[in-house]
Amino acid sequence: MSHHLSGPNLRSPMDDARLDLTDLFAFTVPGGRTVLIMNVHPIAPAAGAAFHPDAVYRINVDIDGDDHADAAFSFVFSPPVDGRQTATVYWATGAQARSAEPGGQEIFTDAPVALGAEARVVEAGPYLFSAGLRSDPFFADLDGIVKDFQWTGVDWGADKNVLGIVLEVPSDELCPDPVIGVWARVSLRQDGRLKSVDRGAHPSLTAYFNPEEAKDAYNEGEPAEDWATYSGPWTEVLRHTGGYDAHAAEEVLRTVLPDILVYDRNRPAAYPNGRALTDDVTSTRLAMISGGKVASDHIGPHTDLLLDFPYLGAPHPDPAVG
Repeated sequence: MSHHLSGPNLRSPMDDARLDLTDLFAFTVPGGRTVLIMNVHPIAPAAGAAFHPDAVYRINVDIDGDDHADAAFSFVFSPPVDGRQTATVYWATGAQARSAEPGGQEIFTDAPVALGAEARVVEAGPYLFSAGLRSDPFFADLDGIVKDFQWTGVDWGADKNVLGIVLEVPSDELCPDPVIGVWARVSLRQDGRLKSVDRGAHPSLTAYFNPEEAKDAYNEGEPAEDWATYSGPWTEVLRHTGGYDAHAAEEVLRTVLPDILVYDRNRPAAYPNGRALTDDVTSTRLAMISGGKVASDHIGPHTDLLLDFPYLGAPHPDPAVG
């Protein structure tokens, strides 16, 4: 699946769904604005879901192409009390953006989190922010994939929820250059320090490429180290699954390693140039893995998406489990 259950053995990192990054999106909207969305908590229940109060959820932005964060939006959440939770959002640049700790300018303080059906939208100057329970935009015939591409026609994500973090900022204020690179990370505070427990940008990488024993190390890693660490073993995966030779494998892997989603905002968002909520990333990854033998899972995007902020659809009342 896209990035759901990204810990070992198809489980959430540390067996805690609140720490499980599911998807990252980056696209622009009219008015010269960039939207960044980070979803976590696969199969979130319609009642009782909340962000982890000891975690730092982060979207990193590379603006000079060196595979290191030049800006970072960090999201931290209060402990949930009586079904209520608040969020504080930090925007760091320079050296502060490369620190695991949230820092920099505090652009939202104690913003209400929507843990029910209605979205909560908060505005601060030119920024819009919303966090809370939303419909999962991920679509795929996962049962068909498991059954060796005998398609079922059933969209696994059609009735699922996530916890969404949605931020909309002026494009020029984020970065005057149209080309940015983004990736998301979830870190958990343990024994006084932050440990990265999940990270990613491109969909469905660790699920297809990393053996179970390598997933924790991947989640702790840095994108700048990805090519040196993973190009070799991932080439072997492509040889096995898609019949790639070394040159073809390298060419394909250069589109996803390092694991940073590059987005030229002068062009429409269409994965892998950014990622819109309706992009068919499952078919893209199946075609990549199979060497073009499997072109699509024949599942289309969800129809409950919103045209306006926060863009993610309203949560489903009772998502199925499984």
